[in-house]
Amino acid sequence: MKPLTVLGIETSCDETAAAVLRLEESGPVVLSDIVLGQAAQHAPYKGVVPEIAARAHVEGLDGVIAAAIGDAGLGFADLDGVAATAGPGLIGGVMVGLLAGKAIALAHGKPLLAVNHLEGHALSPRLAEGGAAFPYLLLLVSGGHCQFIAVLGVGHYRRLGSTMDDALGEAFDKLAKLLDLGFPGGPLVEKAAQNGDSKRFSLPRPLLGRAGCDFSFAGLKTACAREAERLGALTDQDKADLCASFQAAVCDIVEDRTRRAMAMFEDLEGAKGRLVVAGGVGANQAIRSLLQALGEERGYAFVAPPLRWCTDNGAMIALAGAERLRLGFSDDLSFPARPRWPLDGEAARLRPSHKPGRKGAKA
Repeated sequence: MKPLTVLGIETSCDETAAAVLRLEESGPVVLSDIVLGQAAQHAPYKGVVPEIAARAHVEGLDGVIAAAIGDAGLGFADLDGVAATAGPGLIGGVMVGLLAGKAIALAHGKPLLAVNHLEGHALSPRLAEGGAAFPYLLLLVSGGHCQFIAVLGVGHYRRLGSTMDDALGEAFDKLAKLLDLGFPGGPLVEKAAQNGDSKRFSLPRPLLGRAGCDFSFAGLKTACAREAERLGALTDQDKADLCASFQAAVCDIVEDRTRRAMAMFEDLEGAKGRLVVAGGVGANQAIRSLLQALGEERGYAFVAPPLRWCTDNGAMIALAGAERLRLGFSDDLSFPARPRWPLDGEAARLRPSHKPGRKGAKA
């Protein structure tokens, strides 16, 4: 089987990223991987500002792509295809990366692969040494998404459950903003929690014990805000205790929901398999340890991408593009940028986790 070399471009949120990946018969080899973060630009606002993100992508993407091609020691002529995130995400940023990918594909006569950002995350565990063979149960947890997905193969996904309100990464970031910890919030909440008392605050565990494997984090976030308001001026120890109590509640929720998702996956596949975590929140060590222990208890092999490929990156987009190209897929240059793009469109239509709006189903 001929190796395929693909450039991957990712600009869906606040990382400007590009990577070159070679998909060989034995698996993927990342030849270069460049990520230009925007934390400094967004830090004053304690969250991602879409207009600032889009402008930063415009300013940085050319250099990031050039660095990725240069580090790989290749030229555009050596590529077999160009993959770019086409959604879902902040539409201004998505447009920047997708238009760059289209321009390169057109100028050099290469196939375009318009990649679903969620598919990039779903396949990212296959970047790890040894990869993750299909099928597997995926917990996708990031700033914008929180879903259980049965990954049956490239392009074949079944959504088993999703969040009914906030994504888990969003809840982490909002707690960090509430406590004035800084940005990005997730790692700072995790760090503060290490010095806190997880039993000090009695916080709710929304949907715990309920049927299915959907999530809800809005009530937990509100409970944290009420505790902070009750205390008034917060000491560093107050903040650490609240972070620890929040993270303990999150772990209880994730464990309960994952157990139920495993049962649904076993009903679907007729067997146990691999438990995979992906997305930025997958870098949280408490959640990783919980999932690994749960996998061992239930007879699942636990797989997670290396930490650098949990957050948004070009390598996962290049891999998704290369996998699709190997199956004979490519996309027309008229392919649109999409702010919303469910990975399992049928589940989004039949069991919407959010009421579909003008832009379509959210997840």
